[in-house]
Amino acid sequence: MIGIATALADALSPVVPELPVRLIAWDGSYVGPDGAPLVELRSPDALRRLLWHPGELGAAQAYVTGEAEIHGDLDEALAAILTPSRTSTVTTAARLTMASRVARLLPSLGVIGPPLPAPRSQATIKGRLHSKVRDRASIHHHYDLSNEFYSLILDPSMAYSCGYHATPTTTLAEAQRAKLDLVCTKLGLEPGMTLLDIGCGWGSLSLHAAERFGAHVTAITIAAEQQRFIQERIDARGLGDRVTVTLCDYRDAEGSYDAVSSIEMGEHVGEQNYATYARVIHDRVRPGGRALIQQMSRTGRHPGGGPFIESFIAPDMHMRPVGETVAYLERAGLEVRDVHGLREHYVHTVAGWLANVEASADLLTDLVGEEVVRVWRLYLVGGSAAFRDGRMGVDQILAVRPGATHSLPSVRRW
Repeated sequence: MIGIATALADALSPVVPELPVRLIAWDGSYVGPDGAPLVELRSPDALRRLLWHPGELGAAQAYVTGEAEIHGDLDEALAAILTPSRTSTVTTAARLTMASRVARLLPSLGVIGPPLPAPRSQATIKGRLHSKVRDRASIHHHYDLSNEFYSLILDPSMAYSCGYHATPTTTLAEAQRAKLDLVCTKLGLEPGMTLLDIGCGWGSLSLHAAERFGAHVTAITIAAEQQRFIQERIDARGLGDRVTVTLCDYRDAEGSYDAVSSIEMGEHVGEQNYATYARVIHDRVRPGGRALIQQMSRTGRHPGGGPFIESFIAPDMHMRPVGETVAYLERAGLEVRDVHGLREHYVHTVAGWLANVEASADLLTDLVGEEVVRVWRLYLVGGSAAFRDGRMGVDQILAVRPGATHSLPSVRRW
């Protein structure tokens, strides 16, 4: 009797004539080249996921639930699976032949049935897109796992954004400290100056700007866990006279500041609200003051990052080419002075986070369960590949508000 793995390979052959991986099915059968990445289908449920959600989402659901397993190097396996699909051209006739073979095969494997419940780790966000209520729910899904969870993955400053790596061997903590210094230097922060930190995360920049540059910082976030964490650090470091952290939507920010920062927050405001976000930055920085936005960029069909990212990690996220973001900022009235690409730096940053995940896998599993750890492993490996391969970028955009003389040096030292 032919094994399940062989039967699957035969059904897929009109579109995938040679499997890029070695496939093991739940009956113990296997097919595919020796030495190739090893993919195991542990249950018919893995195929049912793909039946109802073909492609990336179904595969991710099967992986995070453990219905499918990738043995060995996850990055190597994902590259083997995804590269052919991005480079090959398949005729309509071949696709129809494959669909016919799959339709005949699946009933005999016990795959046919109603859709399985979504994994517990998959986001369920409701409400009007980018309303304040929905935005809070989206941020809660990703950022409120627990402060302890993130402390095991991030560096001691709890910076959850791209670092600045002088060399590939620069440590994660060193790179984040260098990034914070770079941001504060670009903003021209000096003792007594005021800074509004929009989407402050766990306060790495806010606290750094106050401690190292003497700034008076107003930090805003809509994540309750982050607000509590930052307040504890403010109290512990005696910075209550220099840092104020509040639960506040960026649309509700008030006041005028010498400088405004927003580090990897603009991706979350949505395309329809980005003009408002850009205008808030313009309105909150004083004439002649500087604003720095660090933000991820992306081209292609999936501005949210793809079905996996949009379903499991960052619901409602929207990225665009960096030039389009610059245009938004200029239309808001800001004068863009520098755009600093950091794409390769993110590969090193993510490598540090992934190393921390692996080093703390048991503790993380105790905190949030195996499924969430598998989500994060897939997220970090896939994200690193996207930056490495140039499918995503990250940039620091430095702007000034016209209307008064600015102090930006004509010759930059960064």
